[in-house]
Amino acid sequence: MTGPIRADLALEADTLRLTVHGTWTIRTADAAQAALPPRRETGFVRIVVDTGAVDAMDTAGAVLLARWMRPLAHAGAQVEFAAGNPAHHALVRRVQLPERQPLARPAVPVVVQLAQRIGRATYTTLAAGRDLLGFFGLVTVTFAGVVLRPGRLRVRAVIAHVERIGLHALPILGLLSFLIGVVLAYQGADQLRVYGAEIFTVNLLGVSILRELGGMMTAILVAGRSGSAFTAEIGTMKVNEEVDAMRTLGLDPVEVLVLPRLIAMVIALPLLTLFANLVALGGGAAMVVFILDIGLPQFLAQLSEAVHVSTFWAGMVKAPVFALLIGLVGCYEGLQVSSSAESVGRRTTRSVVESIFLIIVVDAAFSVVFAQLGI
Repeated sequence: MTGPIRADLALEADTLRLTVHGTWTIRTADAAQAALPPRRETGFVRIVVDTGAVDAMDTAGAVLLARWMRPLAHAGAQVEFAAGNPAHHALVRRVQLPERQPLARPAVPVVVQLAQRIGRATYTTLAAGRDLLGFFGLVTVTFAGVVLRPGRLRVRAVIAHVERIGLHALPILGLLSFLIGVVLAYQGADQLRVYGAEIFTVNLLGVSILRELGGMMTAILVAGRSGSAFTAEIGTMKVNEEVDAMRTLGLDPVEVLVLPRLIAMVIALPLLTLFANLVALGGGAAMVVFILDIGLPQFLAQLSEAVHVSTFWAGMVKAPVFALLIGLVGCYEGLQVSSSAESVGRRTTRSVVESIFLIIVVDAAFSVVFAQLGI
């Protein structure tokens, strides 16, 4: 017969004595836990644990005693063992490990943190560029296959996308182009009036709109409007597993989803650029006639002298390149969407940002090349 499980606490001068009785094993752990008395945190310097009345003890019982004594030992009290089985004392000491302290992260200098962030961003950007270049290669191979077998081209899808990209964008593009022409003419005339050279506002309008602003403004608008739509549409199809269903049916998603959008973009964007150029020049002409009292015939004569055919084509040749970039980025990001609605939003945002960034970089590259060629 084993005695009842009990733990008595007594304060003797500066010593706190804990006397335990009964069987302290895993089978009686609940009763042993309930038998432990509340701790007294102050008023002693020694703790004496008397296990002379303990019938049996295993690791579970030793852990209960060690856990009860740990805060008192951390407060500075000295732990001793009185009568009892030395094996029990050794077991309690064995499990009486110090509390784990959280690992402190070493301080990293701000310069090192900045270098790490720049390194990670650079690596991520280069990896994204590599993947986009690989996607361009895949699209090129697929397009070559469609050229060899023209019947595989989905002409209806191309026409539908041309309508969505081009025709539906005319109102907003026309309004913005007209206003940009007005603002550019007003600001240019205001600055050139100081030198008595208001007539050269026409030169400023013609060169800046036809060479740079018309194409870049149109590309940025289409990137935010149609490029993001490409990503959202294809991304939603990915979430709904429609792209996987296409592959199961033996259809190539690049041929079905990407090529019609790319071809439509390459067709629509140059036409939109031409429309934006004409409307922006019209807005500038209206402002010039209004604020400078220059007649429309004089405006057209000055414009024909200031703008050469090379100026017009220097702006128009960029449009197909911008269209290819917008279409590639929009479709690529759509195919990278994972199975969540959050991923659709994130990839759509990345599509717009990457497209606008590439448009500006490529436009700067065109400017450098044209300057070297004297165009």
